[in-house]
This record gives sequence, structure tokens and C-alpha cells, in this order.
Amino acid sequence: MLVKTFGSAVYGIEAVTISIEINVTLGASTFVVGLPDNAVKESILRVESAIKSNGFYMPRTKVIINLAPADIRKSGSAFDLPIAIGILAATEQLLNVQALADFVLMGELGLDGNILPIKGALPIAISCRKEKFRGLILPIQNAREAAMVNQLQVFGVKHLNEVISCLEKPGQATAVAVHTREEFLEAQLQADFDFSEVKGQEHIKRALEITAAGGHNAILIGPPGSGKSMLAKRLPTILPPLTLNEALETTRIHSVAGKLPENTTLISKRPFRAPHHTISDMALVGGGSLPQPGEISLAHNGVLFLDELPEFKRTVLEVMRQPLEERKITISRAKTALDFPASFMLLAAMNPCPCGYYNHPVKNCSCPPGVVQKYLNKISGPLLDRIDLHVEVTPVEFNDLTGIQQQECSADIRKRVIAARLIQEARFSSFAGIYCNAQMHNRLLKEICLLTPSGNQLLKTAMEKLNLSARAYERILKVGRTIADLASSQNILPEHIAEAIQYRSLDREGWAG
Repeated sequence: MLVKTFGSAVYGIEAVTISIEINVTLGASTFVVGLPDNAVKESILRVESAIKSNGFYMPRTKVIINLAPADIRKSGSAFDLPIAIGILAATEQLLNVQALADFVLMGELGLDGNILPIKGALPIAISCRKEKFRGLILPIQNAREAAMVNQLQVFGVKHLNEVISCLEKPGQATAVAVHTREEFLEAQLQADFDFSEVKGQEHIKRALEITAAGGHNAILIGPPGSGKSMLAKRLPTILPPLTLNEALETTRIHSVAGKLPENTTLISKRPFRAPHHTISDMALVGGGSLPQPGEISLAHNGVLFLDELPEFKRTVLEVMRQPLEERKITISRAKTALDFPASFMLLAAMNPCPCGYYNHPVKNCSCPPGVVQKYLNKISGPLLDRIDLHVEVTPVEFNDLTGIQQQECSADIRKRVIAARLIQEARFSSFAGIYCNAQMHNRLLKEICLLTPSGNQLLKTAMEKLNLSARAYERILKVGRTIADLASSQNILPEHIAEAIQYRSLDREGWAG
């Protein structure tokens, strides 16, 4: 008997519906065709054990299992469930064969019939709705994630017997209900960190506020123990809250990568990824024989924090140059090319020299001559070109540490950031793909970042006296425009340019000795 069930395969952050055709006929042995990998081929042993453990029988005739379309590679163990159900239907152990056309089934089977969680439940559910399936049957651990998709019935199951009951009596099965919007809005109000916990460092808080308001990339330069990492962790708390569309896109990426906790729904907070400096270039940008998203994609709509930036391998840093510009990463293989989103803010931190005390207000630097410049040269010029703010961090003074003065909280800073972002949203409404000042290209820069005569003279004087490099010019204009937006000023005033000039430390000739 020939029977067809439906599953789904994830490629990039999209899912493709797979038809599992099962034919039980005369002969012997079992064959799996349609470009299956080893995990799919091994499913026959898991399926046979699960079927026998629950009082059913495995046919001893020829069983042909075809995964169509046959030119797409199938991988992973999530096809266990549709194959098992297809075999039961083809051997007439499952009576309601017509119900198979209404559902997509996905899940890994244990030898006793228990159903284990899978990756990519959210894109699979989106694909099911697009293909107009009635419902999706998958492991209970992934049910809340998939149930975020409306106009689709999602059934979470724990055991093979539950799947059979669901198919035999589909009218009696209860779909998983998730109040996505309410849970999403409630979770957005919760935060693990807050700027009110940071003593002093008002200059750095201001720099991070500008960074958040304009979507800029930034680097913090300071000695060990000055609070660089602590401040960086609090940057997401002042970014605008995720919209539902952004949250959905971010959740899809984490779902494909298997990074979502069990029984979770939408990601409600902007991602903050902080990979170790020993990371490989593939782990950063993504890859593998079946490409998976890397750290830059997991930081999509959030922050990628690179602590001890000069300690990262040169090749790792250089692969970020293209994603920083295009806000996506394309991973090409012999038979496929996949795009992963990578619209993130880069926040880096570094010591000013190997010993860490160059330009320290109290301690002396013990590095020999030329070592500071050599240390800085580990970061290439093209990468520094893409970093708008260079912020020097100094140690917190004792009076600030012991003071009882109330510090400004993240919620208050976020209000100013959101107001500035709304100004930029209106400004760039007619420009596709641009939504903040950091994304302006040269032509827009000339139209939008116009200076007053006094502001232009101030910038010219600063360029000459501080020996600022040419690459600093555009960055100062962009940051100046953001500072003006924070002040609700239509024009970029001299004081805005003066503040922006402070954030170009590494471009000053002679800064590194």
C-alpha cells in the first residue's frame, strides 16, 4: 500500500515542505531514498524499535521510503515521526489515512516511542501556514514556540501513541494555546541589568546613549577593571524594545540554531552575544556542511560584544567587514547558497596596550616604545572605519564608588533613545533599508548632515590641530547628527560637533605614542 505523509526541512531560516512517500510491497529489506544523510538512514532502526515497543508490527516485506523533492538534501532525526506514522498507515495499522493530508509531522523518536525535541519549529510552523495545512504535530517541548503562528493548529505530543490518537480522532485533540502578544509585552518589562547599578562613568553612559540612539558601532578603550564589560552588558537595556516582527525574525534564527529554551515563545529582549576571543571565523559568521547561523546572525537586531578585541584572530575580525556593511551574510556551498540576517550593533572593548595602563591617570605603562602602536595595529583600518565612536574609559574614582547619589535608570535613557529613533524613522521613511543615522551613505550624508558656518570651521580646526584622519570626518558628521537628534535639534550645532569630535580617540595622530 502506498501512503504519503508530510514533514519539513529547514534551510537557512526558511522551511521547505517534504513529502514522505512510503510503499510497502513484495520483497525484502527497507530502502530510504531522496538524498537522506546518515541520521535519516539510521531512523529506520529507531522507528522499528518504537513501533514494536508499542504493540505494533514492523513489516518484513520491501519498504521504500522516498523523501521528495529528491534533489534537496535531508538531514537530522526529525523525520522519524512522519516515517513511523507512514509505515503504520501503509500496513493498515492506522485507520484514518485521510487525516495524514492535513498535518505536518516532525519529531525524533526514542526507542520506546517517546518523542524528543527538534530544531527550527518556528520556521516549520510558518511554512505549514503558508502551505495551508490544517495543523502541525510536533514534540511538546517545541509546541509553544510553534503555536506563536496564528491560523494554524499546533498539537504538542510526548509519545507515539498520542500522535496515533490525534490522527484517529482529530476532532477530540486539543491544540496548544499561546497568548503571544500578552506574554511578549510582559517579558519586555523584565531586565537583568540596569544603568542605575553603575556608579559614575557619566561620560561613558552618554557615549552608549548616543550609540543606541543612532545605531552606531562603538569601541571602549580602557584599563582592566574600569567597567567596560559591565557597561557593555547594559547597552541592550536602553535600545528600543523589539517590535513583533523583529522578535519573530530573531526567534526564527535562534530556533534554527537550536538556541531556544524548551517551552519558550517569542524572544522578548534584544540579543546580546559575547563570543570568546578564541572563536573561529566559521563560528562567528556561520557555516558547516549544512550551514547554520553564526554569532553575528544570533546577534541580529541586537548587540555583538567583542571583549579584548585585539586578541581575536585577524581572519575572524576581517570576515565581519562585509556583514557590517550589508547587514546579512551569504554562506555558499557547492550545491547551495544561504542568506542569514546579520543586522547587529558592534560593541568592542580593549585595553590600550598589552599591560593595560597606557594613558592611565595614576599607574605607569610598562610597555616598551612602539608596542602600543603595534598592539593597536592588530585591528585593521577597514574595520576601524566601520566603528563610529572610540570611547576612552577611565577607572571609577573612590568618591563615585562610595557615593549614595541615585543614578539614572535604563528606562529614562531609553525614552530619549526612542524619541531620537522616531525622528530618524521619519527622516528616512522614503529610503528603503535605512532606519538610523549609522546606515547613511555618502549621498545622504551630504544632504542631511549640513553644518552651520561656525560648526564647519570648528570641525576644520579640529581636523588640523588633532591631525584627525580622513575617515574620521564622515563618522563625526553621523555622530553629530545623532547628538542633534537627542537634543531634538533640526540643525547640527557647533556643540554637537564638539561632542562628536571627542569620540574619535584612535584617529588622533600620536594617540598611541
